[in-house]
Amino acid sequence: MSEKMDRGTEALKSHVNDCQMMQMRQTRLGCFQELLGCEARTEFKIFNGETQVATALEDATCCCRFFCSPNHPFTMEVKELNTDAEMITIDRPFRCNFSPCKCCCYQEATVSSGGQELGSMKENCYFCVPMFTVKTAGGNALYKIHPPTCCGGCCVNCCAEGNPCGKGCCKVGFHVFPADQAKTDGDAPFVGRILKKPKSMAVEVFTDSDVFDVTFPEGASAQEKGILMGTAIFINANFFEGADDTAGDALVS
Repeated sequence: MSEKMDRGTEALKSHVNDCQMMQMRQTRLGCFQELLGCEARTEFKIFNGETQVATALEDATCCCRFFCSPNHPFTMEVKELNTDAEMITIDRPFRCNFSPCKCCCYQEATVSSGGQELGSMKENCYFCVPMFTVKTAGGNALYKIHPPTCCGGCCVNCCAEGNPCGKGCCKVGFHVFPADQAKTDGDAPFVGRILKKPKSMAVEVFTDSDVFDVTFPEGASAQEKGILMGTAIFINANFFEGADDTAGDALVS
């Protein structure tokens, strides 16, 4: 029997049921701290079109952010604007950091809503191209996610989303595929996308302020959309946070 995908608070369902794309804009919270080398708490404003519908603020201790960033454990609750009603909560434990290949200590996180788990995401064993599997609360594989590739899937295609012209000037995409799709390399069709977009050079160079467009698969449920929103925050924590953004730079170089 197929798993019923109808979990999620009313706040989540009311904003994503008829929505095909959400934009998540990281604010410049604590940019002075970042200039001094101390990672500020991550904060997002979430938009449906040009209308802000939610906010999200990382909950992690200063000590963890200073000594363990970007691998520190954190929770982040996405709350409906004005009402503070929960839409989703992301819980990410401490794991070893990004590297060109991974065979253990996989990054992972869970997404919940209203006290019910929606799903989770976890790194796969990989070489050169980071890959993730998104699962439902029941543990069933839902999506495969990885950057666009070239050379038979052996390398990240840094030209797929735009011109690779250095930090702060590139789009970095993560394509979403159905879990049962066999071919996901090269120009294989994808059903959704998490796209990190450039902001101004000054903002990108001196802070970790990013923008993500989350395009949902056609026909995705509110629960599945909530998981992908959480996945965007998870990807930001893994690749675009920390003092030097080494992991994110590796995707555009």
